[in-house]
Order: sequence, then C-alpha cells, then structure tokens
Amino acid sequence: MATLSPLQQARAGYPPKLPAVLAENGPFVALTESEPTTSVADADEIRAQFPQTYGLPVVTFAPGAQRDTEPLVVGVILSGGQAPGGHNVIAGLHDGLKDLNPESTLLGFKGGPQGLMKDRSVVLTEAVIDAYRNTGGFDMIQSGRDKIEKPEDFAATVATCARHGVRALVVIGGDDSNTNACLLAQYMLDHQTGIQVIGCPKTIDGDLKNEQIEVSFGFDTATKVYSELIGNIERDANSAQKYWHFIKLMGRSASHIALECALQTQPNICIISEEVAARRQTLKQVVDELVAVIRARAEKGRDFGVVLIPEGLIEFIPEMQALIHELNDLLSEKSPTKPYFDSLTHGDERLQCVSQKLSPSASQAFSSLPLGIQLQLLGDRDPHGNVQVSRIETEKLLIDLIGDALQEHKVAGTYKGKFSAQAHFLGYEGRCAAPSNFDADYCYSLGYTAAALIGGGKTGYLSSVRNLCAPASEWEAGGIPLTMMMNLERRHGAAKPVIRKALVDLDGKPFKTFAAQRQAWAEGTEYVYPGPIQYFGPPAVCDGVSQTLRLERG
Repeated sequence: MATLSPLQQARAGYPPKLPAVLAENGPFVALTESEPTTSVADADEIRAQFPQTYGLPVVTFAPGAQRDTEPLVVGVILSGGQAPGGHNVIAGLHDGLKDLNPESTLLGFKGGPQGLMKDRSVVLTEAVIDAYRNTGGFDMIQSGRDKIEKPEDFAATVATCARHGVRALVVIGGDDSNTNACLLAQYMLDHQTGIQVIGCPKTIDGDLKNEQIEVSFGFDTATKVYSELIGNIERDANSAQKYWHFIKLMGRSASHIALECALQTQPNICIISEEVAARRQTLKQVVDELVAVIRARAEKGRDFGVVLIPEGLIEFIPEMQALIHELNDLLSEKSPTKPYFDSLTHGDERLQCVSQKLSPSASQAFSSLPLGIQLQLLGDRDPHGNVQVSRIETEKLLIDLIGDALQEHKVAGTYKGKFSAQAHFLGYEGRCAAPSNFDADYCYSLGYTAAALIGGGKTGYLSSVRNLCAPASEWEAGGIPLTMMMNLERRHGAAKPVIRKALVDLDGKPFKTFAAQRQAWAEGTEYVYPGPIQYFGPPAVCDGVSQTLRLERG
C-alpha cells in the first residue's frame, strides 16, 4: 500500500474504542463463569464428539490485577469470505498480546487454514499492523476456504505450531470456520499439545449470532454499503420512472442482509426467504405476489420499482429445496451416480442423467425451470458438496417468470402497463469496504478480547463483545463456548457437527417492523437514500448501529 488515499491517511489515526473493562485493565482481567452450557441441539452427539470442550461456561470479564505473563507466540488466520474489519481484529489481537507482554509475537499465516498447514508464516510487526489499521479487506495475510479436517491436516498444523513455538491459534471466520476451530481445539486437547484455540465471529451475512454474539463483524459496514447503492438505484428509478430494478443481495442461508437493507432504504418489495419457507410458498406463488404489486403500481401510472431478493431464496421455496437436497445427494462424492455424471461432457447429457434419477416431484420442479437455471444447478459444488446458490441468477429467473405472467395478463386485458427490468447482484461490493466506526471499534474489541482469553488460559471459545447498542465504554467482553452453538447438519450426505446458522426471526422486532410498513412501500414511493458511510462528524451520523441491532437490542 505505497499510495494512500486521503481517506486512508485520515483513518489510519482513528483510535478504536474498547469496553471499559479492557480500556482500564488491559488484557489483565478476572474471568467470571456461568453455569455449564449445552449445545443448541443434538446434545448427546455433540458431547460425544467434543468431550473436553462440551459444557464449558460462558466467560465474562471483570476488572483484574496486572500480573507477570511470559512472552507468547500466537498464530492468526483469516478464514472464509472477506468482511470489513478483519484487519482491526488482528490489530486488537496484536495490541492485546503486546500488553500482556511486550516480547510476545503475533504470526500471521497467509491464505487461511492452508497457510497454517503449509507454514506460510509472516511476523506481524508493529509496522505491518499500523499500515492496515481501520482498513477494509483481508489483504494483510489473505484468506482461504480450506478446512483442517483430515488426520494429516491436524498433524501438519501441530508441526507448524511446534516449529514456531506457537502457544495459541486465533481463527477469524464464520460459522463453518469456527466449527473448524472447535474441531481443532478438541484435537489439541486430545493430543495434549498445550495449544489454545480461540475464534472470532465474522460474516457479513449476519447469520452467526445468538444471545452472546449479538452480531458478526462486517454486517454493519456491508449493509451500509449495499444500502447506499440501493438508495442510488431507487433515486434513479424515481427519476426515470421506467424500470423495475431487481437487486439480489448476499445471504445464502438467511435474509438478514436483505431485511436490514429494506429497513434502511424502504424499497417497494423485499422478499424474506424465511417467510417464504414458513408460508410454504411455491415459486409460482412468489411470482404471483410480485406480479400483483407490479400491476397495482401500473394502475397508478408507476411502471417502476425496486425489489430486493436474498441470494438464497431458491433454497427456501419448498419444491426447490427438495429438488436441491436430491441434487446434493445425487451429486455428492459418495453417490454412485457421481463418477458417471462427471464423465459426461455435454449439458444435455447431464440434464438427462439427472432427470432420470430424480423423484417425480423433483423432476417436475427441475423441468419447470429455464434451461440456464437447470445448468446452474448442476454446476460446480461448494466445499460441502452442495449447490453453489450464489451462482444461480435468481433475479433473472424472477424477471423471466414475471415477464411471462404479465404478458398473459396483457393478453387477457388485465394489465396495461410496461414492464422493463434491470438485474443487479450486490455482493463483492460490500465485503472489503473500509469498516464503519462501529465495525472498527467492534472488531478491535473482538481481537483484544481474544488476547485476554488467551491470557486467561481459555480454549474452545469464541470472542464475544456484548451490549453493543450502548456506548463502547459500556460494552461487555468475554467468551462463549464454541460447542454451545452447535448442532448436526447434513454435509456430503452425512450428519456433521456445525455451528447453527441464525435465521431471520419472523416473530422478532426487525421483521415485524418491516412487515408493518411494506404495504405502504409497495403502493407508494417511500424511498430512503442513506448515502455513503460517514467516518467523521456527529455521533448520530457516524456511530449509529444497524437497524437490525437497534431493533433487537436497543
């Protein structure tokens, strides 16, 4: 980063805030512990797989006395997709370790878990850290989506740690990455390596949360970036008044991003996948509801609008969900069909192969889709062997189906408007933005908390900072056992222990607030234009939390 923009130069000097317990005591805290915890589901199976970390108590920090601490060597990796604020987690971890003992060393492993296994290490000095404070991206040490899961992977990890004298590892990642951290912590205990493992909650999707993890880092910044862009599109729609804009937003497993952006921008329509699933809506019913709004607006001379679509919508539609589950099993690595399927080189051959193997209902759902969507469903799988939903162009699928339905209404004389659509996918635009003041503070606190947990001898924990709607000085810091968030899910055709994703709560205040207003938004033009993230100015402009967090916790 030889050339810095004026904003980067100004942001470099921003001092992130800490909870009072850390600002006043540093990492020398007393640890108060709750009663033993249980997993969110499948307790017997989770306990059997994690016998030494299951049931750990929730830890909360209290003021403690300074003590002599020997120098520590700690390793850190960034795992999974990027999220704004990752560099500040590392900065907080670095500063916390140096406050424990100035001779402590922080090693970064480049490229995520694979960098750890292959020992692609770099010493993260003060100069390196200072160059990345308050910046977006993961480019300090890059990220990766590999997993440490095979015996040789664990052995390679231990060998790397032994080579450098690493006493603790910090995994900065989402639910899958921290599931891997839980496995790693158990392995280190089983083999008596003496290596601690701490996780930090990262994902812009917002689906890694519970009572102790109020929000994952990056969600605040990413949704503010998306909302700025949506507001810009809304203003363009209202200016030209001739296009319907269909905007797909990240969030495969939950609709938190779509809901937050809707609360910030007030579009005409926002689909919430969890509601579609709860109502057991078919794809046709989803399309019919969209068509109804478009026709109603056309009757008022408003042949324009904005629709927000969660990335994972198609997986929440019951007949599509059943189809995708069958495809995942049919094309899993353990399926006898997989080798033959892989040998086929033409799309029509692959379509025929799959159609013959599906159940009648799944085959009917599959054949009802446009050819392009069918081929996307048969494309490369994700690391878990599942359909890569982000590659399915749901926004274009809806545009096609709506266009067909409106043409039928036009022929029947029940629609006289004009339907011209634009498709957008907002994804990578938000993942590496410079963190908002909230994320800059929150991430730094998470990293510093991880250092305090290491100093307190803990392992198998996720760094936790709570009471986030209050000023940072009133935030509460501590740790939550990774096993507490786990359940069993089907991966590669088998039940695997994973951290359970948090879905949009249809009885929660954020969704109910949205639901109470959406009819007015559909009929009128109630757009809100949030504008870009502000880093300098009044606290009401610069330090505000997301609407979701404010409604849930404020």
